Amino acid sequence: MTTATQEVKQPAPETDIRTAPAFGLLGKTVLVTGASRGIGKAIALALARAGADVAVSCHTGGALAEQVRDQVRKMGRKAESYSHNVADAVEVQKLHDEVIRDFGRVDILVNNAGITRDKTFKKMTKEMWDTVLNVDLNGVFLLTKQFIDEMAERNWGRVINISSVIGEIGNFGQTNYAAAKAALIGFSKALAREYARKGVTVNAVAPGFIKTQMTEAVPEAALDVVIKATPVGRLGTPEDVAAGVVYLASDAAAFITGHVLDINGGYAM
Repeated sequence: MTTATQEVKQPAPETDIRTAPAFGLLGKTVLVTGASRGIGKAIALALARAGADVAVSCHTGGALAEQVRDQVRKMGRKAESYSHNVADAVEVQKLHDEVIRDFGRVDILVNNAGITRDKTFKKMTKEMWDTVLNVDLNGVFLLTKQFIDEMAERNWGRVINISSVIGEIGNFGQTNYAAAKAALIGFSKALAREYARKGVTVNAVAPGFIKTQMTEAVPEAALDVVIKATPVGRLGTPEDVAAGVVYLASDAAAFITGHVLDINGGYAM
């Protein structure tokens, strides 16, 4: 009696979902401050392309903010624009209430709003110091205070603070700006420790010299010095920064918190 040998088929290996991280943001709502132009605009549009609905905030943006809103809508995403001063606690409360009214929640907060008032320390006034610190640092505190606990209640959230390479290495004539951006890094690291077990990650992004309206005012000779000191050999683009923000906002970055993502072409390592 002969026994036929039957081939035993092995089950196909299951795909380990950890090898295929998701970068999509479909179903998420994001608030981006300072989103009417430059880096903020690029961030808002990149997050929309990833699937997020976007609340576009800019104190002085006006028609420019509305244009960003309309571009997001053309992608098939929900979008609204808002105009509030992030340095004013009453205005930030209004912004929170209006965004919650329109979207129901905020899953991802990108604190991008920032200003400069450059002057050597000898010539810098108290008003110039306070103005920059109030927007670039205190504004981040006020916005984050409004939204982060709601994220923690849902056990999912992202806070992404736009710092700067200037906050890491300093820059001539920018003591106020450097102080604010350096403080954002410390703020992000401390807050990350407090909310890590609550499903909320907190990270900072530190752009280098990016080609925006701000750098257009810099003399060409000065920009040439920067480019020569940048290993990549060029200025960054707002889209370079936005790509990093999309990553940190996604599920793919769920194990990253308290981190500073340098996007500077190697200018500072």
